[in-house]
Amino acid sequence: MAKTFVVALYKDEEVLMKAVKHIKTAGVKITDALTPFPVHGLDEAIDVPETRLHTAGFLFGLLGFLTALTCMTLISTVDWPINYGGKPNFSLPAFIPITFEVTVLFASVGMVITYFLRNGLSIFNSTEVIDERITDDHFALLFDATEFTDEGMAKVNNILQESGAVEVNMRTMEKYKNLNR
Repeated sequence: MAKTFVVALYKDEEVLMKAVKHIKTAGVKITDALTPFPVHGLDEAIDVPETRLHTAGFLFGLLGFLTALTCMTLISTVDWPINYGGKPNFSLPAFIPITFEVTVLFASVGMVITYFLRNGLSIFNSTEVIDERITDDHFALLFDATEFTDEGMAKVNNILQESGAVEVNMRTMEKYKNLNR
């Protein structure tokens, strides 16, 4: 499913943030933003909803916690109950370090796997790059070109030039999947 975009390139993050405000006050809908590094406040500025990755991390951590505690409890009380000088078989303080480590392991590995699956990242997938400079020193704002008429396209082009865009062009991507919406 090919999608055509108007791509506005900016050289500086401060100019980008001012441009986002200018473009939104003009009533133009921003589809996506691409940056070489995270820009504080950009997600809120272009109305990207908050990610649910932290919820997945909590659930994976809870799974790790329950797995560790259940395994150690079953091993020490059911499978191999060994009496160490009259100490109890179920010793929660002794289980805490291992439980913590397994919780962190499950949460971190689970979040990485969730991130890769959600974003469609894989060594088997080829990726399309909108512009090579975005990975180095440029910032890009994407606009869905199908939302504009010819007159609207001219208006958007003027607004983008006024906002400080270094370059404005059209780009068609074959495999675009907007994960922010």
